Amino acid sequence: MGHWLYRNFVEPGKLPLLLALTSFVLTFVITRVIVRLIRAGKGPFRNVQSGNLHIHHVVPGVVLTVIGGFGAVASSRYGFGACACAVVFGIGAGLVLDEFALILHLHDVYWTEEGRKSVEVVVVTAALVGLVLSGFSPFGVNDLTDQELQDRGSVIATVAVNFLFALLALSKGKARTAIFGVVVPFVALVGAVRLARPGSPWAKRFYRRRPHARARSSLRAYHHDRRWLGPSRRLQDWIGGKPDPDAEPARSLPGRH
Repeated sequence: MGHWLYRNFVEPGKLPLLLALTSFVLTFVITRVIVRLIRAGKGPFRNVQSGNLHIHHVVPGVVLTVIGGFGAVASSRYGFGACACAVVFGIGAGLVLDEFALILHLHDVYWTEEGRKSVEVVVVTAALVGLVLSGFSPFGVNDLTDQELQDRGSVIATVAVNFLFALLALSKGKARTAIFGVVVPFVALVGAVRLARPGSPWAKRFYRRRPHARARSSLRAYHHDRRWLGPSRRLQDWIGGKPDPDAEPARSLPGRH
């Protein structure tokens, strides 16, 4: 086990990334357990208050992310300093992304339907970092040979083509496909060639005068959501807790954009 860890993570300089991912996931899980206990009124935990001000855990998360991020930039990929900064950064990132929906809406939507975005972002982030740890490189650069990597033209062309696929998938309303396609190019290609989702920029631009394409797009989206939306939400509820049914929806704060 020790030899495998050294060969796959320590020697190639991936240990800080592994520690950052581990601390990120553990911080998210521990934070969710604590906030669910607070919600249920169990245990010794309470919300952090300063007078009437509720201090959200995104605040210390930002501080830790800044410290860990700058420390990691100033460190190499090896040594205790790099590993310590990676752990600090992972903890801070876990606290920040656990309240991603609050940052997005500028409103406390933690236990509302909009709060599911935090869980989704954390899962996607952990999956992407896991792919990078497994040896995948963004935009398909990992598929190039050593000779091709020395040719700047090949690298630029590969990055440009895969970026185009990811951009097309994103314009078709398939954000998760586009994000994973940055690391796994074939995924972006699938999203780029399939029908766009209703309401996406691609559908608004190219399906406006094509009623048949609009109908097919709506039908495919309906069947996809019916098949996957329910299980996805149940998984999110299991991970992050079920939203309050009577919670108010997110409101945009005046003067904030």
